[in-house]
Amino acid sequence: MDKPFNSLEQHFHLPHIREVDASRPFEWLRMGWSDMRENLGASLSYGIVMAAIGYVILSYAANMPYLFTAAISGFFLIGPIAAAGLYEISRRHERGERVSLMSSLRGLRRHADSMAYFGAFLAIALIGWERISAILFALFYGGEITDVSNFFRDVFLSGDYVHFVFAYLVVGGALAAVVFSLSAIVIPMIMDRETDTVTAAMTSLRAVGLNLGAMAVWAAIIVGLVMVGFATMMIGMVILLPLLGHATWHAYRELVH
Repeated sequence: MDKPFNSLEQHFHLPHIREVDASRPFEWLRMGWSDMRENLGASLSYGIVMAAIGYVILSYAANMPYLFTAAISGFFLIGPIAAAGLYEISRRHERGERVSLMSSLRGLRRHADSMAYFGAFLAIALIGWERISAILFALFYGGEITDVSNFFRDVFLSGDYVHFVFAYLVVGGALAAVVFSLSAIVIPMIMDRETDTVTAAMTSLRAVGLNLGAMAVWAAIIVGLVMVGFATMMIGMVILLPLLGHATWHAYRELVH
């Protein structure tokens, strides 16, 4: 497995990737919590804005189950770029520079082009998943679409739509794995180094490939905490999203030499 990743490194001139223990994501969370606590105002500002946007999107999709499930999945897809300002806060804090909401926004402008390219990739992935989700509903779900609360109970928990649930989870999981592998550390790397989007994406892919245990734990933590945020009607996202954003910065700093 290491040989193809070595070829990838040589072809794209990738930075060295450290291999870490599977327990390291918990340390990333601890460091992320420290960053958030020491820059509370700026961090929570991002959390409030992102939670509010998420609440509006989910409220709009509440009576359209296929769109609602796609919106939840989309939250994971767009997360890396939505948290860009939080990476800038951690970057400046690490260097001992002045940190504020405005200074983090100025930092985003410096790398606007590269982030726009990667944002376009995430947008295409999101649109593709929304269409795939609609197709899966049309092919495998023959029941009446009711409100979201009844939908999850009657479809995902009843056992009456095994083929639909299996297809939905397999296809959605495969897409999520690809996007996660290509995006796990892309935006922090773009903001920290003068690098292009493709090189950053290949670095992310290699980092995930060489640290499957740690990155699987990290992905599970992200999914778990974001689902807690959804369960609290987005209120928990005010804290959880900044925490994950700052922790992702530390994941990047530890993995990429």
